[in-house]
Amino acid sequence: MNQRLDVDATADQMLMIAGRQYTSRLMVGTGKYRDLNQTAAAIEASGAEIVTVALRRTNLGQNPNEPNLLDVISPKKYTILPNTAGCYTVADAVRTCQLARELLDGAALVKLEVLGNEKTLFPDVVGTLDAARQLVEDGFEVMVYTSDDPIVAAELESIGCVAVMPLAAPIGSGLGIQDPYKILEIVENAKVPIIVDAGVGTASDATLAMELGCDGVLMNTAIAAAQDPIRMARAMRYGIVAGREAFLAGRMPKKRYASASSPLDGLFF
Repeated sequence: MNQRLDVDATADQMLMIAGRQYTSRLMVGTGKYRDLNQTAAAIEASGAEIVTVALRRTNLGQNPNEPNLLDVISPKKYTILPNTAGCYTVADAVRTCQLARELLDGAALVKLEVLGNEKTLFPDVVGTLDAARQLVEDGFEVMVYTSDDPIVAAELESIGCVAVMPLAAPIGSGLGIQDPYKILEIVENAKVPIIVDAGVGTASDATLAMELGCDGVLMNTAIAAAQDPIRMARAMRYGIVAGREAFLAGRMPKKRYASASSPLDGLFF
């Protein structure tokens, strides 16, 4: 298969997060796959370089008698991004990040989630702000899951988060970007990477996020719950590249009426 479509950094600066460069703008999770082999194959097909792991649901060595995800997803190849999925309090989220730092030999990059509702998995914004402050003060490099509120996004950036990750729609819903105008407002006013997190369902959703100017997209269920996760991982890989290229190219303005694609001047009639 021709892999040239994957090289989206050739005419573009690479994604920079916490001082590290990444060619891929797609980030993926590790949950909901059939087994660890399928997990590894899908991540490989996605081309992702950052892989997020729910520490409360995944063994990274804290349970020596269970399969270790790091046996198939090597930290030498991928940036492992531990997340606090399943945490509903500030204390739990902070404690989980501290455990992750111990398990990953002092690695400080984490994805913060403080959830506020078990049905929707919407973030507890007040708790998220509190946890972000504590973690940044403790030396963590915080990528933070949040609502699509531009005011909250700006506050998280001012706290010192290295990336802000607004939801597109509820986690695992596959509904796609529900309010592109809020995402656009966040992007246009940010000085840190904006990564759409949650709600992507298919490749066109990822493409739209990139066309809006987002710096990347993080997803899990959209790939893992597809009928063919490996093929969907490739589709997402190419969708991210296409959306980024379209954003950099600058789309034509929308018009109400037709406009001839070829000029009429100089016709022989």
